[in-house]
Amino acid sequence: MSTERVVIIGGGPGGYEAAHVAAQLGAQVTIVDTDGVGGSAVLTDCVPSKTLIATAEVMSELTGAAELGVNFLDAEGDAATSIRVDLARVNARVKQLATDQSSDIERRLLRDGVTLVKGRGRLDGPGKVVVETDGTEQTLEADAILLATGAAPRTLPTAQPDGERILTWEQVYDLTEVPTELIVVGSGVTGAEFASAYLNLGIPVTLVSSRDRVLPGEDADASKVLEDVLTRRGMTVLSKSRMESVTRDGDVVTVTLTDGRTVQGSHCILALGSVPNTDGLGLEESGVITKNGGFVNVDRVSRTSARGVYAAGDCTGVLMLASVAAMQGRIAMWHFLGDTVHPLDLKKVSSNVFTAPEIATVGWSQQAVDAGEMQAEVVMLPLSGNPRAKMQGVRDGFVKLMCRPGTGIVVGGVVVGPRASELIHPVSIAVAESLTADQLAQAFTVYPSMSGSLAEAARRLHHV
Repeated sequence: MSTERVVIIGGGPGGYEAAHVAAQLGAQVTIVDTDGVGGSAVLTDCVPSKTLIATAEVMSELTGAAELGVNFLDAEGDAATSIRVDLARVNARVKQLATDQSSDIERRLLRDGVTLVKGRGRLDGPGKVVVETDGTEQTLEADAILLATGAAPRTLPTAQPDGERILTWEQVYDLTEVPTELIVVGSGVTGAEFASAYLNLGIPVTLVSSRDRVLPGEDADASKVLEDVLTRRGMTVLSKSRMESVTRDGDVVTVTLTDGRTVQGSHCILALGSVPNTDGLGLEESGVITKNGGFVNVDRVSRTSARGVYAAGDCTGVLMLASVAAMQGRIAMWHFLGDTVHPLDLKKVSSNVFTAPEIATVGWSQQAVDAGEMQAEVVMLPLSGNPRAKMQGVRDGFVKLMCRPGTGIVVGGVVVGPRASELIHPVSIAVAESLTADQLAQAFTVYPSMSGSLAEAARRLHHV
C-alpha cells in the first residue's frame, strides 16, 4: 500500500475515477474542484443531454405507436391529434438528475477517504498546487498531480451566446418555453444529438452543416441512415453551408451563411466544438507542453512532459468521451502507484452517438479499411430483416462487422439502431479480446433479438 500524496485538479470523470483508484491503492488523495464533482460530464453535458434524449425517445416511440396498434384518445373518446412536451418540466428533471448524480459521486469519494477542496487550482512548480478560494490561497504538496480540467463549448466572435435564444449546449437546460423553430449550427456528434432530440420532441429543426453530410467523422453508411431518417421526419439539413454569424433581434435569431443566405428561427444552439480549460493552470511555467490550441500533450499512460504531472480527459484532446477520460485517469494512477497498467488503446474504445437511431462503433473503421490502413473483410446486415426489429416496427439501421482475412479476428464493428449503445458491447469484447468471427457466431443469442443480427453477420464471415 502507498502513502503517496496525489492532488487532482478537476472533479470530472478523469478526476473522480482516478481518485477512487488512488484511494484504493492507499494514496492520500485530494480533489480540487470549482463547480461540483462530476464535472461538465455530469452537470452540463453527458448526464443532462442523455436525460433530455431519453425523454425524446419516449416521444418518438409514442409517435409511432399507432403502427403497432396503440391509439391515444382524448377525454371525449376521440383520437388525440398531437403529443406535446412540457419543456420546463423536462429541464427541471434534467437538472435535478444531474445534481443528484453529482451528490452520489461526492458521497462515494468521501466514503473512500478522498479530501475535496473547493477552489481553482494551478501548478506552482514541482509537486505544488496552489488553490485559490474567495481571494485566499493555500498550497498543497503532492507527489503526483493529475490535471483533469475538461473543456468548454467553443464560440466565435461572430456567434456569441446570450443564454436566452443563442445558446451553447450547456445553456439549453434553462429553456422553459418550447422553441417554435430551432437552428442547430454544427453537424458533429453534439449538434446531431441535439438536433435529433429536439426534432423528436416535436420542434421544427434546421441543421446547419459545413460538411457534405451529417456526422462527417462517423461511419459513412451510418451517417446516411441517420440523415435519411432526420429528413424523413421533417428536419431541414443544410449541407456544405458554413455559418458566418449568428445575431438576434428580439425574438428572432438569424444565422447568416458565408454564401449570403440566411436562416431564421426562435432559438439557435451552437455546436462548434470544444476548447480546453487550460488557461491559468501554470502549465508553461511548470514545463507542461501543450498542443493544438491549448490541449495538454500526454502519452498512452497519461504522462505529461513534466515529471510527476499527469493529465486526463477533455483537456488532453485525445478522444472526448467520458469513458476515455475515466480510463486515462485510472491509467495515470495505476502507473504512478506501481499497479498493473495497460496503456490506452483507442482501437478498443467503443463510442455511441445518441441520435435516433443511435450509432455505435468500436475498433477499426470502414474508412480505414477503404483507405488500405487495415486489411479486413466486411459484412453489413440491415435490421429490417431482423425478426425482433419487425416486431418493434424498426426499419432503419444495420449491423456491420469487420474481421481480418485469414485469422478471422474481429477488428471493428458498427451498429445503427435502437439502443445501439447496448448492442455494441459484444463486438467491443470481441475486439478487445481478439476473438474470431467464428467465436462470436458460436455464442448463443436470444431468439428473437437484435443481437441475432450480430451473430448472423459473424456467421457470414466464416471461411471453410
